[in-house]
Amino acid sequence: MAWDVIEKTAGTRRASNMPDYEAARRQFTWTEARRMLDGLPGGRGLNIAHEAVDRHAAGPLAGKLALRWLGRNGTVRDFTYDELRRQTSRFAGVLTRLGVQPGDVVASLCARIPELYIAALGTLKCGAVFSPLFSAFGPEPIHTRLEKAQARVLVTTASLYRRKVSDIRARLPHLEHVIVVPGEAADAPAGTHNLRQLLDAADDRFVIPATQPESLALLHFTSGTTGQPKGAMHVHEAVVAHHGTTRTALDLRPDDRFWCTADPGWVTGTSYGIVGPLTVGATGIVDEADFDAERWYRILQQERVTVWYTAPTAIRMLMKAGVDLARRFPAPDLRFIASVGEPLNPEAVVWGVEAFGLPFHDNWWQTETGGIMIANFASMDVRPGSMGRPLPGVDIAVVRRTGDDTVDVVTDPGTVGELAIVPGWPSMFRGYLRDEARYRRSFAGGYYLTGDLVRMDPNGYCWFVGRDNDVIKSSGHLIGPFEVESALMEHPAVAEATVIGKPDPMAYEIVKAFVALKPGHEASETLRLELIGFARTRLGAAVAPKEIDVLPGLPKTRSGKIMRRLLKARELGLPEGDLSTLEPEPAAGTSTSGGTS
Repeated sequence: MAWDVIEKTAGTRRASNMPDYEAARRQFTWTEARRMLDGLPGGRGLNIAHEAVDRHAAGPLAGKLALRWLGRNGTVRDFTYDELRRQTSRFAGVLTRLGVQPGDVVASLCARIPELYIAALGTLKCGAVFSPLFSAFGPEPIHTRLEKAQARVLVTTASLYRRKVSDIRARLPHLEHVIVVPGEAADAPAGTHNLRQLLDAADDRFVIPATQPESLALLHFTSGTTGQPKGAMHVHEAVVAHHGTTRTALDLRPDDRFWCTADPGWVTGTSYGIVGPLTVGATGIVDEADFDAERWYRILQQERVTVWYTAPTAIRMLMKAGVDLARRFPAPDLRFIASVGEPLNPEAVVWGVEAFGLPFHDNWWQTETGGIMIANFASMDVRPGSMGRPLPGVDIAVVRRTGDDTVDVVTDPGTVGELAIVPGWPSMFRGYLRDEARYRRSFAGGYYLTGDLVRMDPNGYCWFVGRDNDVIKSSGHLIGPFEVESALMEHPAVAEATVIGKPDPMAYEIVKAFVALKPGHEASETLRLELIGFARTRLGAAVAPKEIDVLPGLPKTRSGKIMRRLLKARELGLPEGDLSTLEPEPAAGTSTSGGTS
């Protein structure tokens, strides 16, 4: 099944939050978007937690379900907006009694448990800076981030503390307090605070202090290709973008039941797993368990999810499980499904129609942008494989660097260049922590330069080509990895694919592909040659891979992105760089490799 365009019906367009894209772009201002939020009472500024929780708890939504938490063992915990206000106020009071000041960093190291969400919002309430860490990190990546952040407080569980923090704590002089969720045992480990006891002793009334919109609120670490992870800094003003983009890019409304599958250890899980849906007044679904196809389908069905935001890796895993499983668990309440994290292959967009009667709507943003910048909107025709069009209030260009501080704007449709964004949107990062020079290098010619290469078609849709250091130069051709990967994904045996440029004395570089297979298919020389021939038919000999390796699985970050640069480093015998975000790889199995015959 394949479509060049998936057209939206007139009824779908009218029913969306943004029925007329062009009119919305003409009329939109961030000043008007700011007026959709309340601000702190008495004109005392802008605070994310107030917009997400307290303003709803003070009004008609007080008794509405804000969060439903699904434990891996079947436990369900519900939090109304008023209950969430009281719990987060208690946590804010706990931090205040511990001496935490505005601007101090409070880090979290938790799985998707309710206390993580309470800690995030409570930290923002008291004016401290929330910095989430992914719970699957090992001790050294945790140490690196806590040390770089100079975190004063860490919120974690008793189990994670014993396994990953206790041995490194002596090397963290800034870490004054560790607050633990004790688990089944009543006592917290020695040298830590018991969160339950602290919350029980705290007052559920807390007055959010005056908060300047430019006050630091969130610190998200993102790994570069080499060296230390970067700490992207975001301010309370970012909530204007979180709220606005949740309404437009995800089409979310107060009566929706929303499931964002991203872990809050990553920016998506914070911006759209916590903040965005709560500012809208929707109900958020949180699942503690790891991915399981049948469990996910049951959640969509039983929790009557209406809007679902997930990742390409998860979609491909669902595809791998087969459409029959999806049809066993019909989810008639679903009305909008979206994806983010890496480019979504066209066949995955279309598979959504087969499995759910809806296309997946891809969108694009980065840790640095803090919120969605480009999207396929509910009211807009979907072009499978495209990132979509820029949001109202987001002005983009395709550029080519001409110097350290200068760029040329590409005006011809279809010409590849670097995606650039005009600064000024509210969730734009305000710096890299203690690395001003690196931050300055991110801007040139009046633009924020994203490092992603794209092309823009005559209709204004953006198409991802690759990272600026991933594009392959072969025999005079510039080849984007994504189009090659998408073609290989069309083969019925291929579950995942990625490609790199491999140095070649004649062509400068050749395209080399790495694929993982679907169940029921085995690696063989016959299959390898078949894949090469299949890609040539789809792409032509100049673009198709010259070599293909079949692997048990492709290396990914813990947020699900395929680590192309790691495969390239291994292929070329280069240093592998920062591996702190690497997901444990599958056991080695049969693989075949080689060039064309």
